Amino acid sequence: MEKIRTALTGISGVPVTPYKTDGSIDTAKLSALISRLADARVHNLMAAGNTGEFFTLTMEEVRAVHATTIRAADGRSLVSAAVGRSLTEAKALARDAISEGADAIMGHHPMDPFAGPSFQAKYFLELAEASTVPVIAYVRSDTFSVADFRKLALHPNIAGIKFASGNLMLLAEVIRTTKDAPAIWVCGLAEGWAPAFYALGARGFTSGLVNVFPEFSHAIHQSLEKGDFAAARALIDDIAGFEVLRTKYHNGANVTVVKEALGMLGTDVGPVRIPGVERLTEAEHAELQAIVDNVSAKSRAA
Repeated sequence: MEKIRTALTGISGVPVTPYKTDGSIDTAKLSALISRLADARVHNLMAAGNTGEFFTLTMEEVRAVHATTIRAADGRSLVSAAVGRSLTEAKALARDAISEGADAIMGHHPMDPFAGPSFQAKYFLELAEASTVPVIAYVRSDTFSVADFRKLALHPNIAGIKFASGNLMLLAEVIRTTKDAPAIWVCGLAEGWAPAFYALGARGFTSGLVNVFPEFSHAIHQSLEKGDFAAARALIDDIAGFEVLRTKYHNGANVTVVKEALGMLGTDVGPVRIPGVERLTEAEHAELQAIVDNVSAKSRAA
């Protein structure tokens, strides 16, 4: 449990899922990407997370992503296998990932349109009860009550809560009311939000940028761990446009930006599956290219 909590205070990178020209998963490219991220000392790899297009993958494809990631990481980074959809499917995916050697399970936010918030919290609690490795709850809503969050934070098998809402007042309140809980509160909104989360008591952050520029993610993390918010903000300024592009089309371009940036650096990982935005417009692509060129130049200089 403690090694998972320690990893959560670092960078939780969410790898993309590469595809072949026929649309199937390119496990060779995924292995190469995971090996590069492990070599870059990314603390925790969230296999089949949202940046990995979890909701467009079949259950068997999710299992393939989990297995490939675990093998390619080879113990150099911790691997949290992302599971979700129905609770039955989530438990089954978790069992299989654990048998493959996953270090932790990351439960996706239950997306049923008729879900009750307290029962979404119960979904995570039941997943934690069923899992034989630590669970990370990925909460993408501010509808949970403080009492719901407290139940999650106090559960002995929940290592951390990946808080992915911009409701900072709620975050402040739940951190205040769970000081007696060992769970780690993690910024689930990537580098740009991390300084605000750190200021409230969260630790670590999730990252899609890490696929492209892991050294930038590390520099931001190190600045935050030192309490040097000015340095962190200066670094974030360089990638702010990258993150803004990802929020376009109601976050539909989130993965598209990461994949196209990888392509600009010579790694073609295929397009995003629909209903994600398949490709950026020409103008958006040019904007992204300028950002990638600028960050690449700064990385080489550093």
